[in-house]
Amino acid sequence: MLAPIALYPDAVLGQVLMAASYPLEIVEAARWLQANPGLKGDVAVNAVKDKSWDVSVKSLVAFPPALMQLNDHLDWTQNLGDAMIGQQQDVADSIQRLRAKAADAGNLQSGQQQTVTTQGTGNDRTIVIEPTNPDVVYVPSYNPSWAYGSWPYPANPPVYYPPAPAYGYGTLLATGLMWGVGLAAAGAMYSNWNWARGAGYVNINSNRAVNIDNRFDRNRYNNSGRWQHDAGHRRGVAYRDGATRQQFGQQRPGAEQRQQFRGQAANRPNVGQGGQRPNIGQGGQRPNVGQGGQRPNVGQGGQRPNVGQGQRQQLQNRGGGGRPSGLSGVNRGQQVNREAARGRAQQSRAGAHRGGGGARGGGGGARAGGGARGGGRR
Repeated sequence: MLAPIALYPDAVLGQVLMAASYPLEIVEAARWLQANPGLKGDVAVNAVKDKSWDVSVKSLVAFPPALMQLNDHLDWTQNLGDAMIGQQQDVADSIQRLRAKAADAGNLQSGQQQTVTTQGTGNDRTIVIEPTNPDVVYVPSYNPSWAYGSWPYPANPPVYYPPAPAYGYGTLLATGLMWGVGLAAAGAMYSNWNWARGAGYVNINSNRAVNIDNRFDRNRYNNSGRWQHDAGHRRGVAYRDGATRQQFGQQRPGAEQRQQFRGQAANRPNVGQGGQRPNIGQGGQRPNVGQGGQRPNVGQGGQRPNVGQGQRQQLQNRGGGGRPSGLSGVNRGQQVNREAARGRAQQSRAGAHRGGGGARGGGGGARAGGGARGGGRR
């Protein structure tokens, strides 16, 4: 996992590993870099001082190949970051083993771009890599299968991510270190490794970090210069194990919490006894509904709003708020028939005492009477 970057200069390597613990900010910084392709080195770093990203992420905009490699392989990036958070000593030991293999294979030497220093011998040696010119930083690219010589685990070959030719590495080679363009990025360097046996961690130079990040909190490093992961920049990306989640206060819901979320637990927030919804009184009725469950503004008996005394006669006969009986229409029809029969009887009597014209007149009267019926008791 560390094979593609173990031969980076110490400061760049440390900042790559710290930044890898903030994958979402890596993505944001890579998008910014794509939108500003002409900016690199210290110029790029100065342009992002006010961004909300961690200082390690901001520092990497100075090195487009390193930042884009992290962005293009996010699973690998997250694995790097998780290892840096939980196993920093193991990460340091692995880097030194890889550097020793490269040195033993004759593939790690000082040159124009970098200076390689070895301290100690045998299994106790420590290999330090620094820029030859402190003001110009080179980030190498190489094929790990070549760089480390004979790989001891043939079934698990080292990871290899060739750089894009656009970054100045030229034609990809199966052997040798490839050097991109040297970057004026001394201002982007703010860390160094403590390689002492039993130590193996990254130190932070706060005086340099504040020149990279206007939001940098130097109070985090008042007592110790050792790097500390900042969970605030994790942006919700899950940690790899429960112990790390607990350490940084990231909780995942258990079965009981999921039940509550689904509404199956009785103690949901703002819900009273019995599981009723907020603001619902006894009996489970809706808000602002009185006794009996009637709708708002509906009085006793169930009548409609704004219906007063003297309305239609049928309303007087409603029982318990019900509609008029279905027989009321039949009774009304019978009454009409009786009145019609009386009219015909009067017409017949008038015809018996008068002539035809009178009968017609009487008929007219009957019709008039019918008119009276029309206005009768409606």
